[in-house]
Amino acid sequence: MSLIKFNSPSQSKNGLLPGFNNVFDSIFDDAFLTDRMMSRVPAANISESADHFHVELAVPGINKDDFKIKLERNILTISAAQSAHTNDEQKNYTKREYSYSSFVRSFTLPESADENAIDAKYTDGVLSIDIPKREEAKSTSRQIEIR
Repeated sequence: MSLIKFNSPSQSKNGLLPGFNNVFDSIFDDAFLTDRMMSRVPAANISESADHFHVELAVPGINKDDFKIKLERNILTISAAQSAHTNDEQKNYTKREYSYSSFVRSFTLPESADENAIDAKYTDGVLSIDIPKREEAKSTSRQIEIR
């Protein structure tokens, strides 16, 4: 049996100046940077009551005017695009990241949805969409008599 020494890539690249490459690794592996590179879509809650479908999206920090809600062939598409950059005359910052965020979410509506009466509102970072059901699709309950 023989033992083989294994050098990991992080050990071999440090070479003559240990710790030098670690400084650059921490800059390029910055948590803020990797979070911004990941595409994000807002979390959605979908529920159903006796006469409505409810869709809620968690989208804090976006203005109401930045949303676009479109319905086409039973597909409800919700999108938003937001960019924020300020003209700062003072150039003393060490790190500044432009902010641009956008998302698109699509939901297929069931045939029982009434497409003509969809209502949406945006309150406290939550976009709420109420989709009423058609009259013939609303659940009805009745007592069944046993004979």
